[in-house]
Amino acid sequence: MPTQLEKAQTMKALHEGSETFLIPGPWDVASARVFEALGFQALATTSGGLAYALGKLDGEVTLDEKLAHCRALSEATQIPITADLENGYSHHPDGVAETIRRIAETGVVGGSIEDWSGEGIYDFNHAVERIEAAVEAARTLDIPFAVIGRCENLLRGKNDMDDTIRRLKAYEAAGADVLFAPGLRTAEEVKAVVNEIKTPLSVVAMSPDLSVAKLAEAGARRVSIGGAMAMAAYAALIEGALEMKEKGTFDWMKKLSLENAIEPLLTSHR
Repeated sequence: MPTQLEKAQTMKALHEGSETFLIPGPWDVASARVFEALGFQALATTSGGLAYALGKLDGEVTLDEKLAHCRALSEATQIPITADLENGYSHHPDGVAETIRRIAETGVVGGSIEDWSGEGIYDFNHAVERIEAAVEAARTLDIPFAVIGRCENLLRGKNDMDDTIRRLKAYEAAGADVLFAPGLRTAEEVKAVVNEIKTPLSVVAMSPDLSVAKLAEAGARRVSIGGAMAMAAYAALIEGALEMKEKGTFDWMKKLSLENAIEPLLTSHR
């Protein structure tokens, strides 16, 4: 099993390399090990996927639950993981710093801090102070912990590209290792951001019309999927359950095959 330092160095190399990489979002140990067995280089936890696995809604997961989740995934896999830390589980910079220190103890090697409070977008200066606190805490660690500065404007109905870029540039100046603005929906929007920053940009895939190749051409360094794969898994569950309940049939079983059997993947690296 690689050490946390080795995992952190791997993640740093991915972020600072010249190749765009895809980083899927596991919601439990099984999905994390499946992604690893299929050859993905790194993982990024999903707040929504974890919430659904716990029978909760996105935003309802406690810090203790997040810590336990990150520890379980880190111990079960050999590839680096960054954590979706939402707003850092605190409105205050000191609280964000403490969350960075605690999450690093679980074995993950990075984490995103967003500027959504749960009720609105944080004031610009306060949002920057929160990233500065996260970076300062990360720099005290014994590993190159990646701080991901995340602007929520586009996801929260504030379709202001100028303010989004302004915030990302400020998070960059505050020391963020990666920048992230979920809600960029076109290659042109990705290019507009990339042209204004020097720090690696993470993009979440939000449309089947975009591909990793197209996002790479636009300048994205890292492509995540958020909770979409968890939603797809639950969609298959709901579809099959409704078929059984309403029709009394089991056609959903036709989709099962040796090619998508989970057991070989769970045991592949034992």
